Amino acid sequence: MPSTTQGRRTSQVWRVAVLGTIAALPASVVINWLPNSEATAGGGVMIVGPIIAGAIAAQRSVEPSAAGLRTGFLGGVVAVSGFVLTEATAVAWSLNTIVFFLIAAGMLLCLSPVFGLIFGRIGGWAAHTVAGFGVNQAS
Repeated sequence: MPSTTQGRRTSQVWRVAVLGTIAALPASVVINWLPNSEATAGGGVMIVGPIIAGAIAAQRSVEPSAAGLRTGFLGGVVAVSGFVLTEATAVAWSLNTIVFFLIAAGMLLCLSPVFGLIFGRIGGWAAHTVAGFGVNQAS
């Protein structure tokens, strides 16, 4: 069965995105231990995850923006899931509350890839800058 380059690239981008998401979970836990920190797992994955994914993507010749975009989306899914698992059980669910939650979750899932795109580019830029600096210095 012939392998297409586009199919392989999409798969590689998602692998990098999932890797960035998983790597960001312990980092967001450590950030949450800092004094006066109100960080959540979803917020940490939306910011730290795309930076990690962008850096990994830059080293693997994958587009850092694409990896960051997908990692940001996964961070939004983690944030919505975290709310549903922790806070949603204590809320009295009326029709207005359900509509508000659906609108808020939709907005979060639409905005989190934007954060991921920005921070994925930052991670890719940092990886190129640090890796390029080390190579230029050694030459």
